Amino acid sequence: PDPPPPPRLGRGSMGGTQSLALPPGKGPHPVGCTDVMVGHARQGLFFRLFYPCLPRAGAERPLWIPRYEYCGGLADFAHHSRRWCAPLLSIAIGSCRVPVSWNGPFKPCSSGYPLIIFSHGLGAFRTLYSSVCSELASWGFAVAALEHRDHSASATYFCTAEAGREEWIPYQRVPQGQKEFYFRNKQVHQRAEECVRALRLFEDISNGKSVPNILHQDFDLSVLKDSIDLTRVAVMGHSFGGVTAALVKDPGFRCAVALDAWMFPLENALYPEVPKPVLFINTEKFQTPESIAKMKKLSSRNGQTKIITILGSVHQSQTDFTFLTGKLINRILGARGTLDPYKGLDITSRAALAFLQRHLNLREDFHQWDHLLEGIGDSVVPEAPFCRSNL
Repeated sequence: PDPPPPPRLGRGSMGGTQSLALPPGKGPHPVGCTDVMVGHARQGLFFRLFYPCLPRAGAERPLWIPRYEYCGGLADFAHHSRRWCAPLLSIAIGSCRVPVSWNGPFKPCSSGYPLIIFSHGLGAFRTLYSSVCSELASWGFAVAALEHRDHSASATYFCTAEAGREEWIPYQRVPQGQKEFYFRNKQVHQRAEECVRALRLFEDISNGKSVPNILHQDFDLSVLKDSIDLTRVAVMGHSFGGVTAALVKDPGFRCAVALDAWMFPLENALYPEVPKPVLFINTEKFQTPESIAKMKKLSSRNGQTKIITILGSVHQSQTDFTFLTGKLINRILGARGTLDPYKGLDITSRAALAFLQRHLNLREDFHQWDHLLEGIGDSVVPEAPFCRSNL
């Protein structure tokens, strides 16, 4: 049966109906998701895990915006007043849900699911890429969408050892008088380190160590023990997360998928040090010639690196915002290109699957989408259409 339609908000002074219609994954597995927080300090980890699950009738669907505080963070990031913008966002999108099973029963897998660590963009947080993460999970991946604690998330928090006390980490702009490159470069290194720590956490679980999830006891991480294949791990991210993915040097990550990577924060000395193949999936309206030149510099080091561009897409097309209907939110968040968002997600996820099959040695039929890696297909071109950038 079709999933129930998303909750719609009535018209009113809101400037039109708002709804979020995130597509359920198209792969063979139903998808479950849970939140995982490990450790009582800023140095711990926080992520939303998407995974293949067993079907469950009447499963609860998680909220897309998990807490009101994130609406305030989005308002800050968008340079709007928290006072009017946060309640507005909360009314418009606060009740939207993601079409996955919240804490759904994990589907064991004797051969082990390959693992993807996902890194969000500037001003985002762990849930804003639910469409692409759940799509990949539906094809048999475990996907851990991190929430970074480098002040690049629009908001995030950790739970101190005192019962129930939360400490929030706000979004931070570049401090006055500081060069943006140095500020962002420090952040990108912290983010890469968090990606590596996430991989180490999964290694601990696989080795049978007890890893307590301080958020819920209703999803026991030990169920993952024999079901994650740690010889097949990739890192993926969007924008600031895209460059984070490209930067991660740990040999445990065999390849990276960078969605519209913001190449600016990467120092030149690092280019020779990125040995793994990277798939750059760019949108039509974001990249600059300088940025593309940096990608090409990486691809000259590794012949397996690919660069493609999706026509009709804008930077936000690779986030869930592209699935929000309603003019108001789109005006605040600028989320729509001319390409149908469902088609954009198909191209992005299929190109990623073909690339992951190639570099993680998967025994699937994702090579049917190999043509996308060469930029062949409707709405895709190889490399970058320079003349089209508006930066």
